[in-house]
Amino acid sequence: MNMQSIPIIASDVRERMSSAGDSSHDWWHVYRVWQTARRIASEENADAFVVELAALLHDIADWKFHDGDETVGPRVAGEILATHGVGTDVIAHVQEIIATISFKGAGVATPMRTIEGACVQDADRLDAIGAVGIARCFAYGGFKGRLLYDPDVSPETHADKDAYRKNNSHSINHFYEKLLLLKDRMNTETAKKIAIDRHGFMEAYLERFYKEWEGIK
Repeated sequence: MNMQSIPIIASDVRERMSSAGDSSHDWWHVYRVWQTARRIASEENADAFVVELAALLHDIADWKFHDGDETVGPRVAGEILATHGVGTDVIAHVQEIIATISFKGAGVATPMRTIEGACVQDADRLDAIGAVGIARCFAYGGFKGRLLYDPDVSPETHADKDAYRKNNSHSINHFYEKLLLLKDRMNTETAKKIAIDRHGFMEAYLERFYKEWEGIK
């Protein structure tokens, strides 16, 4: 298997994710992560084949939609790649990336072992910030039935992944509990540069949000 197989696998992933009920974790999220990961991999001299496969499959069976089971994603990804004839070493690498990519709370470190993993994690995190990140935040909040904002409920610093995953606060708190933390958690120099502008956009958005909330603007 080589890079020529990527479009075939992408088509497979798109078909499998066509019925996703949450627009913040659908095929188009995967598409954006895939494209950003390609860009980062090129600039960081990473293995493009591994990066593209991991980006395409990173959300194929997200734990958020499988009762918190973190083993489903790597397993399903491995099954798909094996069906397409991908070698066992590459499959193992992709599965490792998928298993370790997720944000698990403000107080939890999530280091990536390889540059390929770093590229995919950065691409996934970049899609969580900036203009698209804001849209995804509110789309997911709506999907989960969360309030937009409640000024009486303060954000929390989650010390472990269980506390983070049990959290059901309003969408604005998610900016402080995750999104605004991501700029300083990028792995690659390429992603760090991209994140600065996207982070600034979120800060400007929040400033405007609070003014409109109080009727100032």
